[in-house]
Amino acid sequence: MPAARATTRAAGKAAGRAAGRAAVRLGAVALAGTLLAACGGSPEGASDSADGKVTITVDLFGSFGYEEAGLYAEYELLHPGVTIKQTDTEDEADYWKSLQTRLAGGGGLADVQAVEVGRIASVAQQQSGRFEDLRRYGADALKGGFPEAAWAAATGRSGEILGLGTDVGPEAMCFRTDLFARAGLPTDREELAKKWSTWEGYLELGRQYKAAAPDKSAWLDSVASLYSVMIGQEKERYHDASGRLVWETNPALKAAWEASVTAAQGGLSARLDQWSPQWNQAFAAGSFATLPCPAWMLGYIKGQAGDAGKGKWDVAKLPAGAGNWGGSYLAVPRAAKHKKEAYELISWLTAPEQQAKVFRKQGNFPSATGAIAQISDATDPYFSNAPIGRIFGDAAKAAPVQVLGVHDQNIAQQITNALGEVERKGTAPDQAWANARKGVANTTG
Repeated sequence: MPAARATTRAAGKAAGRAAGRAAVRLGAVALAGTLLAACGGSPEGASDSADGKVTITVDLFGSFGYEEAGLYAEYELLHPGVTIKQTDTEDEADYWKSLQTRLAGGGGLADVQAVEVGRIASVAQQQSGRFEDLRRYGADALKGGFPEAAWAAATGRSGEILGLGTDVGPEAMCFRTDLFARAGLPTDREELAKKWSTWEGYLELGRQYKAAAPDKSAWLDSVASLYSVMIGQEKERYHDASGRLVWETNPALKAAWEASVTAAQGGLSARLDQWSPQWNQAFAAGSFATLPCPAWMLGYIKGQAGDAGKGKWDVAKLPAGAGNWGGSYLAVPRAAKHKKEAYELISWLTAPEQQAKVFRKQGNFPSATGAIAQISDATDPYFSNAPIGRIFGDAAKAAPVQVLGVHDQNIAQQITNALGEVERKGTAPDQAWANARKGVANTTG
């Protein structure tokens, strides 16, 4: 995957879903509960199929875990005559570009299209006329089952419901206990959470690690990941609530920039582009000791570190509070062939029972509040039996209600590109910041 995608959660999620498999298993769910979850409201429209046989097309980026968790097969069993056909694109940026082309032309669209959280503001604020208002099919009844922030992000200016949330990206800190022990650092997740309760505490531990680290092992993978996780803790990042660009004057963004520059200039980073082949190889090589990790990253770590990494990784609370990096939605285009059936499918896929199954199979953290409750006691033997249900659940509840803007992805890309210049080329921070400003101006118009 191109290094240029390192700052987008979408690229990471796509790769992580494709590569990783969660280690926690889910017990059987009663058929009655499954049938209840399948209801999803009382659609007004009649079926688009005359003979009752329907092929619902689903177009995603990466793998959302639905096939892996057996959900399509289960749905087809519950709905005789329904066949689900999925296509996917690994790189979200490529997916989004293709989707925009097809939306503009009105053809070639699937019945269900995925939208990454970084793009949902564009759908809600600029493209609501190209997607179905799911209120028509009874989606109003589902509102209480999702956090207000996730629901509001997919709500149009006139109250249209334009998508249902699939997952969120609550954040924690993944770390290598074996590397910590070799460097003389504590390995207990609770003790570490206290020591790095602030980002300065995290960087100070990094300095201690560097002084005693095993050969060819850095404190963290890249300063891009540090910046991304820090900015994910903020309500306002690039836009304010009115949609105005505020990134240049946002003190929280500046703090994340400065901390990342400090890490780069202090030699705390392995200087690896996330999602690159070198980064993938570094998991097994022990090239870095910590990795800021949204819940969906766990599956990716397992896929790259393999069986040899089991028991060497652990998960602790993130420094400086909770944050979110990621999430997606399922939407129905106006040009979809089977709108009613598509809505019924997405309301079932995003119901708590199904979200819990995907989490236990794939690691994608639920956006439905009922599913978060169902997995609250989950632990992960690969990650030293870390209480991932509690850690990520607490983070999901405490994460800020973020202001999403139409240019979020592009601005984040330019800033992390500039940080990469500081990290790998030794570019002066002031010059790198100027480069970021120029890049943002070019991409936002």
